[in-house]
Amino acid sequence: MKFVKTAFEQLPLGAVKPSGWLKEQLMIQAKGLTGHLEEHWADVGPENGWIGGSGESWERGPYYLDGLLPLAYLLEDERLIAKANRWVEWSLASQQDDGHFGPKRIETVNREVDKKHDWWHYMIMLKVMMQHEEATKDERIVPFLTKFFGYVRRTIEENPLQGWAKTRGAEMLLCLVWLYKRTQDPLLLEVAEIVAKQTTDWSDIFYDFPFWRKVEEWDWTTHVVNVAMGIKTPGVLYELTGDAVLREAVHRGIDSLMTYHGQAHGMFSGDEWLSGTHPSQGVELCAVVEYMFSMEQLTRIFGDGRFGDILEKVAFNALPAAISPDWTSHQYDQQVNQILCNVAPRSWVNGPDANLFGLEPHFGCCTANMHQGWPKLTSHLWMKDHEGGLAAVSYAPCTVETPVGNGSLAKLAVSGEYPFRDRVSISITLERPETFTISLRIPSWCTQPEIQINGTLVNVQTENGYAKINREWASGDGIELTLPMTVNTTSRNLYAVSVERGPLVYVLPVREQWQMVREREMFHDWELYPGSAWKYGLLADTGFEVTETDIPSQPFSADGAPVRITASGQLVKDWKMEGNNAGTPPIHPDCNGQPVAELELIPYGSARLRIGEFPLIGSRKRFKER
Repeated sequence: MKFVKTAFEQLPLGAVKPSGWLKEQLMIQAKGLTGHLEEHWADVGPENGWIGGSGESWERGPYYLDGLLPLAYLLEDERLIAKANRWVEWSLASQQDDGHFGPKRIETVNREVDKKHDWWHYMIMLKVMMQHEEATKDERIVPFLTKFFGYVRRTIEENPLQGWAKTRGAEMLLCLVWLYKRTQDPLLLEVAEIVAKQTTDWSDIFYDFPFWRKVEEWDWTTHVVNVAMGIKTPGVLYELTGDAVLREAVHRGIDSLMTYHGQAHGMFSGDEWLSGTHPSQGVELCAVVEYMFSMEQLTRIFGDGRFGDILEKVAFNALPAAISPDWTSHQYDQQVNQILCNVAPRSWVNGPDANLFGLEPHFGCCTANMHQGWPKLTSHLWMKDHEGGLAAVSYAPCTVETPVGNGSLAKLAVSGEYPFRDRVSISITLERPETFTISLRIPSWCTQPEIQINGTLVNVQTENGYAKINREWASGDGIELTLPMTVNTTSRNLYAVSVERGPLVYVLPVREQWQMVREREMFHDWELYPGSAWKYGLLADTGFEVTETDIPSQPFSADGAPVRITASGQLVKDWKMEGNNAGTPPIHPDCNGQPVAELELIPYGSARLRIGEFPLIGSRKRFKER
């Protein structure tokens, strides 16, 4: 195997810090589930095997830490740092003479297996150790990982990747690549080659995608979280081989997933496995955060603006929608058309509690894994190129501090409250003038971007989704980026439509009546019932009026939504409920006698009950005059 230069390099954890509404999200997260889960959920409590206890010793502790640790360092929160360090120190101290580490036995929900037969949960802890080293420069981490991979080399052929580990082998490859860049140890390439061969051939699956319908039976390669993680596998292999077909496999895979299973919020469905395009099928929160991480890695490897587009759409829509505004409850499965969250059977593989808002609705993997979403988005907002330049992946408010050019320390402050506003300001502070490139991602939905430097309009060509500006920069320079957002409708199955403006999807909020079904000390379980009508279609000839208000500390709530769009619609008499869900949007909606109503739409992530895919009333504008 050989290493191929990637388009970008990841900045170390802590180089990008959140500000504005994004920092508020992380602070709310810290006050809620992430900051207090250990105290209220036994699975990551004091008896967890990853801190020396006799309890759950498989994936849940590492999953939790994979979000807790970056959150702690991004917020510089000493209480959370101490929490995270307890887990890291235990793992470091647990390493044996042969290089292995972790709990002596793996106790999972379904079985107890010998530690050497399941590699999956170690892969998560490897990602934790990488982030810990980047945040702290802990000199113990590189020798620790090197010793562990010596153990892997001696044992993995006798005990190969199986099950979850086989489908998720790219997670181990990421650590092998990270470590090789630091040590140049050829043993790591040997291990990487073995791991690559033992990992599911996702490149073949995505290149010639076979899953064209809602999947009706279990398969490792249709499990939605495996798919969300697997999509980056061809990219990780590309970094090790340079095979151009692997890049094509990623793009073909994304195209197929969205064609056969795509949802308005940017994800593909999966209420456990791939479930088609119906807007009442669910998608698992674990898949949301893992797909985000995959897009972050694919951005690093290929530098294609498309992956940033997907990352933003998922992060700003699907992620907040599945978590309560105060971060004290979450869903296992969310729906685009979600009119009722209650304990009831649905046409899903998952159980009747899978779309409750609660501590552990249905299964605890999401309770443990959800925490990585916002922190990892933050740490990947900006990346560096290989020539001392910087690349903007997304424009959520943040600060970036890193050497640029020939080593001058730069600090960039990104403001403007994107994606709720279309103007982004970037102020630059430098130790001394430096010549380097700043690559600004231009979203595919933006047709007329405008870039000003120090008040002067500049004409820049966009290539591969990025506008590259190479010049001598000086302290005090400023960039003003305008990304005009227009309201568009996207035609979906049976001519139903979704509404988008910039990276945000807009939905009709249904008034939420929260009813507690289980009370706990802090994290309760809730059913949500509709308190307003939901059976609205959208007029084909509707206009759209956009209203912006101040951005509150929590914009992802129905009351706090800082952008609202007014549109025209009508009640649809023949739109039925099916199996405790909103039924299929009628292709010929019956609106006879219904008055035209003014509908106020809000961002998808601000509404827990909503209609996001509307029956279209009237003739489509497209091709109407032919």
